[in-house]
Amino acid sequence: MHRLSRALLGALARAPPLRQPPGPGRFLPAALRPGGLSTRPRREPPAAPQRPAAQEPGGEEEQFVFPEYVPEPGPAPAGEPPAAPSGPERRPREKRQHRVTGRPDPSVPPSGVSCSGCGAELHCRDPGVLGGSEGLGVQGALGSSEAHRALQGVVCQRCWLLVHHQQALHMQVSREQYRNLVSAALRSPPRHGRRPLVLYMVDMLDLPDSVLQDLPQLVDAGSNILVVGNKVDLLPGDSPDYLNRFRKQLLRSCARVGILPAVQGTGGQVGRTASQNLVDVHLISAKTGYGVEELISKLQHSWKCNGDVYLVGATNSGKSTLFNTLLQSDYCKSKAPEVINRATISPWPGTTLNLLKFPIINPTSDRLFRRQERLKADAEKTEEQLSDDEQKYLKCLKKQGYLIGRVGRTFQQQKSKAVIDFDPDELSFNMEEEPVFSSNKPKERVEFTYNELKDARWFFDTPGIVKENCVLNLLTEKEVKLVLPTHAIVPRTFVLKPGMVLFLGALGRIDYVQGAKSSWFSVVASNLLPVHVTTLEKADSIYQKHAGKTLLKVPMGGEERMKEFPPLIPQEITLEGIGTLEAVADIKLSSAGWVAVTAHLEDKLQLRAYTPEGTTLMIRKPPLLPHIVGIKGNRIRRSASYRTKKPPPLVENLKANGTNKKKCI
Repeated sequence: MHRLSRALLGALARAPPLRQPPGPGRFLPAALRPGGLSTRPRREPPAAPQRPAAQEPGGEEEQFVFPEYVPEPGPAPAGEPPAAPSGPERRPREKRQHRVTGRPDPSVPPSGVSCSGCGAELHCRDPGVLGGSEGLGVQGALGSSEAHRALQGVVCQRCWLLVHHQQALHMQVSREQYRNLVSAALRSPPRHGRRPLVLYMVDMLDLPDSVLQDLPQLVDAGSNILVVGNKVDLLPGDSPDYLNRFRKQLLRSCARVGILPAVQGTGGQVGRTASQNLVDVHLISAKTGYGVEELISKLQHSWKCNGDVYLVGATNSGKSTLFNTLLQSDYCKSKAPEVINRATISPWPGTTLNLLKFPIINPTSDRLFRRQERLKADAEKTEEQLSDDEQKYLKCLKKQGYLIGRVGRTFQQQKSKAVIDFDPDELSFNMEEEPVFSSNKPKERVEFTYNELKDARWFFDTPGIVKENCVLNLLTEKEVKLVLPTHAIVPRTFVLKPGMVLFLGALGRIDYVQGAKSSWFSVVASNLLPVHVTTLEKADSIYQKHAGKTLLKVPMGGEERMKEFPPLIPQEITLEGIGTLEAVADIKLSSAGWVAVTAHLEDKLQLRAYTPEGTTLMIRKPPLLPHIVGIKGNRIRRSASYRTKKPPPLVENLKANGTNKKKCI
């Protein structure tokens, strides 16, 4: 074999030189191609600049082809500009807008099956209407019982675009339609001889606007209400008892709309209504899991007093996120995560369009005991004792929130051992054939039996009721993603003198018109929303020049976008300082965020705040985070701003340094 190789090399050396001019359609021999031996033709890249060719002994020029090499340009002669690059410039790839597809067919009746992501009925009449799906897939599936079962778990085109393309279809759904749907669900006849429990979710970032004024009219008389304050993980703690302060603020906001505690002494409130009873107030984070395990325990202990559970609240309060979290917990039947799909989650308001549900597990004494044993065992673990996946997940959550929880499962469906199908014929092939691998076999869909559901109680996720006079109703989907916070909010503090102005994007503006001394303005809003400080003389020109552009960022789209955006409307505000360590009030700029104002003792401030026309601007007293001025670093030299400071996160029910971390509530 060695001699044969040497003979072949000698024959190649004595062969005449290869002459093959480089050009389109001409290919190198297989042995000389950069890709090696291949039966497929190789496309040549654009020809490189010609270089002087070497002379053969016979006088002919020998062409050398290097299809993957482009020589670097040499230094330009003195006095001449450098040559431009030969190839075209590479531009960043722009994300294409996904088009709505499908063939609408009005003659085909609706499927009668709800979308597993938003609850809308699947159909193929119009892709732009709620529940629309691709026409061909739905048309082929309708009309038979087998196809009807095949649609179980299918999502509509709107949910598909939200999840996979982060694109929202603009559906025309009025506030009255949402209100009527929720009211009809809450006023349905009681099942199991018990009235439903209303789990009322409130967005703590938007308090008190997220407390609906007409909630008592939607809930049936005599219903129990459990108020849940969500998104507490996004707000930094300004004092050791700040969560207790959140509870009191939430109770006061509920009392203003007529929802009062059922017993005397809860949160300092006294009273009872003849229609609704507020049984408890609980703070959670549906995203990070903080407080969810304790909420599950409260719901399970109220099993004998209530029937079905309805999750109610305004849009963007986190209801669908809590629905998905409870679907992976001890609150649902063990088989439910395999049978029921997760709800579609999106920052776009009004993602859920109809009722979504899962069956609640019966909390028997044995199950409650086993659950408590698991919770005790989890509380004795340290972070180092967790698995690698759990540690990685906790590390990710610590970057997103200040309060972290761990939601586990005690009752899980026992899975049968997987059977590996091995077919040796599929792995055998010769050199002339390409290997063919069998496609994955479809998994059998798990379904509930009749006996499992005949006496079950259900947990319902209802559509969010649209808030009136909200700035989010004026924004596009890209702008909503910038305005709604998804990570822990880092407060930004500025010290302003009279005659200075603070812009929160182009969505809000605060003028410090008059005051004796400098005051501190702490911004609590999305970290992606820019803050700009200028003088009162330049404020109008800056807004006219930079609104809709990079400096103020939101809204985006330039002059064309600002022509259709409502103008900013001013409102006069008068405040009196109570000290340099405590804010006197929050100036809430609709749902875009708020600014906590801290001033010297008895210093009277004259302010002017602006929000877009048609949105709500309110003064919140007492402020939600009165000591937020202390969460800042050193002042930046020759600037009105301070360096930001992010408090460390807290993980509940986890040992650290030999002791259990206590919850603040």
